[in-house]
Amino acid sequence: MELLLGITVLYLSFHFSSSAFTPNNSYFLACGSTSNIPLATDYPARNFTPDSGYLTSNSKSISLSRPNSSSNSYNLYATARAFTQSSTYRFDLESRGTHVLRLHFFSFTDQTNDLATARFNVFALDRFLLLSGFSVPNTQTPIIKEYLLWVDTGELAITFVPDSNSSASSLAFVNAIEVFTAPPNLIDDTTDPRQVPPSPGISQLAHQALETVYRINVGGQKVTPANDTLWRTWVPDDEYLLSEKDLSLERSTNPENIKYTAGVDPEIAPASVYDTARTMNITSSMVNSNPNFNFNITWSFRVAPDYSYLIRMHFCDFVSKTYTELFFDVYIGDQFAYPDLRPSDIAYNPAQPFFLDFNLDVTAPQQLINVSIGRSIKSSPATVNAILNGLEIMKVNNTFGSLNGSFNPGSGPSQTKKNKSVHVAILISAIVGGVFLIALAITVFVLVCKRCCSKSVTKPEETPVLWAPYRTDGANSVELSSKYTERTAHRASPNFKMSLHISFVEIKLATNDFDDDLVIGTGGFGKVYRGVLSDGTRVAVKRAARGSAQGYPEFQSEITLLSKIRHRHLVSLIGYCAEQSEMILVYEYMEKGPLRNYLYGSDLPWLSWKQRLQICIGAARGLHYLHTGYSQNIIHRDIKSSNILLGDNYSAKVSDFGLSRWGPSYGETHVSTKVKGTIGYLDPEYFKILKLTDKSDVYSFGMLLLEVLCARPVIDQTLSREQVNLGEWALHCKRRGQLEKVIDPRIVGKINVNSLSKFCETAEKCLAEYGEERPTMADVLWNLEYVLQLQETELKREPYEDSGNAEAQFPVAAVGWAASTSVTNDVGSSMARMSVNYSDVSGSKVFSQLFIDEGR
Repeated sequence: MELLLGITVLYLSFHFSSSAFTPNNSYFLACGSTSNIPLATDYPARNFTPDSGYLTSNSKSISLSRPNSSSNSYNLYATARAFTQSSTYRFDLESRGTHVLRLHFFSFTDQTNDLATARFNVFALDRFLLLSGFSVPNTQTPIIKEYLLWVDTGELAITFVPDSNSSASSLAFVNAIEVFTAPPNLIDDTTDPRQVPPSPGISQLAHQALETVYRINVGGQKVTPANDTLWRTWVPDDEYLLSEKDLSLERSTNPENIKYTAGVDPEIAPASVYDTARTMNITSSMVNSNPNFNFNITWSFRVAPDYSYLIRMHFCDFVSKTYTELFFDVYIGDQFAYPDLRPSDIAYNPAQPFFLDFNLDVTAPQQLINVSIGRSIKSSPATVNAILNGLEIMKVNNTFGSLNGSFNPGSGPSQTKKNKSVHVAILISAIVGGVFLIALAITVFVLVCKRCCSKSVTKPEETPVLWAPYRTDGANSVELSSKYTERTAHRASPNFKMSLHISFVEIKLATNDFDDDLVIGTGGFGKVYRGVLSDGTRVAVKRAARGSAQGYPEFQSEITLLSKIRHRHLVSLIGYCAEQSEMILVYEYMEKGPLRNYLYGSDLPWLSWKQRLQICIGAARGLHYLHTGYSQNIIHRDIKSSNILLGDNYSAKVSDFGLSRWGPSYGETHVSTKVKGTIGYLDPEYFKILKLTDKSDVYSFGMLLLEVLCARPVIDQTLSREQVNLGEWALHCKRRGQLEKVIDPRIVGKINVNSLSKFCETAEKCLAEYGEERPTMADVLWNLEYVLQLQETELKREPYEDSGNAEAQFPVAAVGWAASTSVTNDVGSSMARMSVNYSDVSGSKVFSQLFIDEGR
């Protein structure tokens, strides 16, 4: 038995040690120490070694020891490395990718130095500011700062710079440093975090600098490095809960039952995190007294404003009696982050962990992030619950590369080394530079004059390039390299066809040097200006802002798509500019602006029901062309009222193709891609399973139809909970026969009852839960033209045409959403075949299917 027990212990020891994560590179330094400090209790065990061999030769430092501490105590904080001037650690790395950096600080006072008075800055990779004006107060607990940094240079440099402008001690110090390779799945760069409005989103997440601000074990005890394979600390959530009323703690009966997968392993979070959860405490009396009861569990965290934050939520459902029936809502910053989350859609087995990443921008004066979970409307009283197992909040560097205030390049480590010689250099440079600039100015003036004269002689017929329909020579096409990345976007000129190029000088003239008085809109890409080109063409100029939510991929996408398609109901691209690190798109000018402005939020004239129908038909024609008019269908991904622009006669055109992408190839059913779009319009099926089809646009269009009918935002946080989501509220009113509650009061009583019934039926079909149940855009267009015909002629439908009673005349308050009209595949096919003629069919005419013999 003793031998068997020994073999078992040896096997288990080998099993656990072999499964532990082993980084490619790892450095654990006991700063200021002259001997090793092993931490045998950690799992895996670690050995902190002296740091002197990693300091650069020009570093100026001293080693400090804490008084009354024994050198044999193995105390990691018994010593410190203090710096009297800018000093750098350098670590050689064998692999590129994300690396974990931890800096340990614990202040003490020796015979001559009080570390609590030190103020200093810390830089990483000579480009990221990690700490600015940082100080460490005298406490009994060390301060540990953790960062995730992308390294692709083969070397990681960490620089400490004393704050010479401070009245405090001009010192910098550190007690211990950890540097090791992060697991490849810890920060996945293939999927962007889900954006929480009004957040613009984080692109290339792994290439940013991240600082861990909070790491919470929800419902559990403190997790120490001894129980975490990445040596992390997870703290209990008690102090962050806004209220513990109606909460319960859940613990798995056996932690070994946690079913890790290849994508989520103990390096994402240990079993001791997924083994506990905070849930809703649902009692039978609550259910019996109020079946529609609701409350949220909320955690609140104080953060620094004016930064973007990555919020990672960990889930593991081991509490549900029926695993597939658990639905709940997730809120971040008091906004919907993930409605109707069903764990079984992501993790296919009970007790299988998974996590979700979200992105939220926190702007001043806001200093709190609230995270909540609560009841979903899809849950029944018997299955109401919500769970959360763990939570991490990470700060993302700002556009200056800083994680701690504004970044001043002059105070960076590379500049600090040159401070002694810079004053002499300035004097010499000023004299030489002045002479050089004068000579350069004269040379440039002469060359410009010659170039202008040459152009006027050799190309007198040249005029600014305008958009033209398709040409057989392919001059309107765009050639882009698929390998072109944002990293090189501002250092090289994109390989565009120059027939669409408009010079930066002309664009500045057209917009009066980007005069703010000419701004007609602002979006994720940047500001949009009204302008006039030199030939008198009125244009809308969209200029990318520095650090905008959208970047080069969106810029590339719009030019690629709009240079290949042309339709009466799609906004035309006139040209682009990619000079001087600028990304500018120039479109035809739409006189009346976005549809949204005519529905709500402005004092513009309201639209009649007929005008609204004509606008919807125009938008449907443009969207139908995207889906069917090119060799490979195009999915817009951001259909909403602000992206439907109106011309002089309220003619509608679909705009903003920055998020558009090619649809599935022949033989494929969908495109697997990360979620992009606008909350409220997003197809829930696409949101949940990341499978994009043209039916995702149909769902968004269905929400647009309701927006047109009701003249209110699709998500309105100022309303009661049941009315926040327009789609859910409209369906609720439909079930109760109370459509007058949602219809725009300005058009109530002005809509033909049959027209309204058919319109609502069409919107309802577009909002079907599953894409295969939704109509095509050809079917939607067919129905909308029918709706317009019913409104204009009050055409009586025959019983076989629709299940609704066409002869009945009843007030709007009694109008229900009629049963579905039967549209055969033959009809849809006929509509698709005539799509090329849609541009020639006026909205005032009889709807287009009447021109087809077999159409009805």
